[in-house]
Amino acid sequence: MITSSQNPKIKLVRALAGRPKERRENDAFLAEGVRLVEEAFLSGWDFRFILYTDGLSQRGQDLVRKLIAKGVDVEPVAANLLQSVTETETPQGILAVLALDLPGSRLPAAQPTFVLIPDQIRDPGNLGTLLRTAAAAGAEAVYIPPETTDPFAPKAVRAGMGAHFRLPIQLLTWLEIRSRVAGLSVYLSDAGGEKSCWEVDFRSPTAMIIGGEADGASEHARELATATIRIPMPGSMESLNAGAAGAVLMFEVVRQRSR
Repeated sequence: MITSSQNPKIKLVRALAGRPKERRENDAFLAEGVRLVEEAFLSGWDFRFILYTDGLSQRGQDLVRKLIAKGVDVEPVAANLLQSVTETETPQGILAVLALDLPGSRLPAAQPTFVLIPDQIRDPGNLGTLLRTAAAAGAEAVYIPPETTDPFAPKAVRAGMGAHFRLPIQLLTWLEIRSRVAGLSVYLSDAGGEKSCWEVDFRSPTAMIIGGEADGASEHARELATATIRIPMPGSMESLNAGAAGAVLMFEVVRQRSR
């Protein structure tokens, strides 16, 4: 059992919980909790190692046995030590260190027809919510521009609720994004958009840009957009938060395509 804060695995977990640079340099990220580790396991993700505590639930213990049977490096750790390197107030007693670039972060073989571009989303919780919604709405890829926070930050992974293991998520430059969306209609969500989202035909191949709440969309996003769209709001509020706006727009795509 790991009991020392100087253990190399504990040091790595602490580093991965911090800056994006550490995740990129170590080519790894964290997934905490039984559900997220299950999602990673079921998706065939590459595990570096698993840490778990004695107080793990029966469901968690069953998962640990499956992971051991698959040859994953699994090691028990003192509960107080695991809690000291995680951000959750009530940890579930299991944490995975996962490879960053396998296989769900890769692009689909065919050109996607429904893409999300979260632009200047600075809060990892909001970004994770958008990823979760995108996975639920059947988006085929998510392109993360440079101004958006790291989608593999622990808070974003938790808020994504398994979306990271279902969606191809790519960190790209704007030049790369422009190349990837060639042939798609690119719609930018904007409170002062020229068209209502109810008036736009989303049945054609579509890329949806959702701008950040603080600064809105970047100039790069505005240059890329085919059109700006708004969500009609008859009430007295000027705007919705990024997560709510993204949900309305992405499920309008679903509604139109399910006709």
